[in-house]
Amino acid sequence: MEYEFVHDAITGEARALFSLEHEVIGPWMEVEVGHDVTKLTKLLTAIDNIEKGGSQEVLITGSEYSITLSRDDVSIQTNVSMNGSLNGSGEGLPEMLTDEHIHLDQNEMAGCGLDDFRALLLSWGQFTNGLR
Repeated sequence: MEYEFVHDAITGEARALFSLEHEVIGPWMEVEVGHDVTKLTKLLTAIDNIEKGGSQEVLITGSEYSITLSRDDVSIQTNVSMNGSLNGSGEGLPEMLTDEHIHLDQNEMAGCGLDDFRALLLSWGQFTNGLR
C-alpha cells in the first residue's frame, strides 16, 4: 500500500493520498478520523481487542464511510456503496449521474492487512497530531 501525507497548500489541512487501488482510504482518513485523537484511539483499541480474541469483527459506520476490522484484514467502503443509494432511501443514483459521460469514482472500497492498517493509523496520528 503506497501513500503519502501532505498539507493542503490552500487550507493547510492534512491530506492522505493513496495509490489507485487504496484510493478510498485517503478520504476516509480525512473525513472519519481527521485530527480526532479519540477516533484514532477507538480504532487502535478495536485492533488490539480483535488481536486478543475479544471480538471477531468490528464494524464502525461513519458519516460517509464504514470500516470493518477483522483478524485477517480491514475493509473500508463508502456508505453509498453499502446501501446502494445516495440518501439511504433505497433509491439508486439519479439517471443524470449514471450517464457514461460522467466519471464516478470506481474505487468505493479498499482493504489491507490489520498490521499495515495499525502502522498507517500510527503514522497518520503522528502526522496530524504529533503522536508517537
